[in-house]
Amino acid sequence: MKHTILITGAAGYVGAMLVHKLAAREDVLRIVGLDKEPLADFIAGVEKLTYLSTNTADAWEEKVRQYQPDVVIHAAWQIREMYGNQKEQWKWNVEGSDRVFDFVFSEASVKRLIYFSTVASYGSYPTNEIEHRFTEEEPFRESDYLYAEEKRVVESHLEEKYAAAKVKGTAVEVAVVRPAAITGPRGRFMRIRFGLQAALSGQLRESLIHRVVSMMVSFVPVTKKWCRQFIHEDDVVDIVELLALSPLKRQYDAFNICPPGDVVRGSDMARAVGKRTIRMNPYLIRFAFFVMWHLSRGRVPTSRGSWKGYSYPIAVTGEKLTREYGYQYRSVPYEAFFYTDGRYEDHVPEGKRRHKSA
Repeated sequence: MKHTILITGAAGYVGAMLVHKLAAREDVLRIVGLDKEPLADFIAGVEKLTYLSTNTADAWEEKVRQYQPDVVIHAAWQIREMYGNQKEQWKWNVEGSDRVFDFVFSEASVKRLIYFSTVASYGSYPTNEIEHRFTEEEPFRESDYLYAEEKRVVESHLEEKYAAAKVKGTAVEVAVVRPAAITGPRGRFMRIRFGLQAALSGQLRESLIHRVVSMMVSFVPVTKKWCRQFIHEDDVVDIVELLALSPLKRQYDAFNICPPGDVVRGSDMARAVGKRTIRMNPYLIRFAFFVMWHLSRGRVPTSRGSWKGYSYPIAVTGEKLTREYGYQYRSVPYEAFFYTDGRYEDHVPEGKRRHKSA
């Protein structure tokens, strides 16, 4: 069978890598890429790609319907909170996702949906402990961090729409992926954006405020429970490819995608970027995030509630994917962040390359 795959967020970090990887398969006839951003240079030369520059919240269904996609990968998302424009962001993310799901469950051609959720929706609470690993059976919790809350709401909408479609006899299979923090050579060197990794690595040079932030993190500020789990970008792409085009064990399923191994603590992060740590109280982090959010008018992504993710851990287990599908992750969390091995290492400057085998 020759597949036609719709990828929303096709110009984004993960979406563009999916375009490259899936278009290289002989059993893929066409990729329909949909994104509110213009066609990116990174994917401009992909011959199998039909690109539509439109927002998922706008009318796009008729344009896509003519290609009769059988697989839909919904990766489009406005991740960074839009300063003073949360209603528009809700429309893009929540209402846009609803349109994607309605399309999936109403089109006879669609046989499978892959939806990108997040581990952040388990909720950053003071009672969380690093030793506890959230499983897929544990519920999402409400959050004042808009990204996590929107993802929680959208996944609940997907469950409701699937249940309603199931009553009507839908044959659509659904796989939800909940990734840990995604990293790799493409994310760190080809798409340098304001974020934790870029700030601590000293890669922010776009503006005065970015340079100020880089100076402020000459030490790595950490709280008592600070930790991260990283997954390599190649793992994310390979896992989505597996779930999109291989037989599934259940018609609806969710997967934490996170490699086994220890979490990355503050001392590990400091060692990776060649800096020292400085212990800080969570409420000092909260104050600093509040000041930088409003002072920069959102250019520094420290929106309401995001300080909790820097203060209280969300550690998950991704063993379900290995147990049920035999998937072996390429790197443990620290290796995924520290080393530059991967499909896009050619874009890493020679002096910046670090190999696991070295």
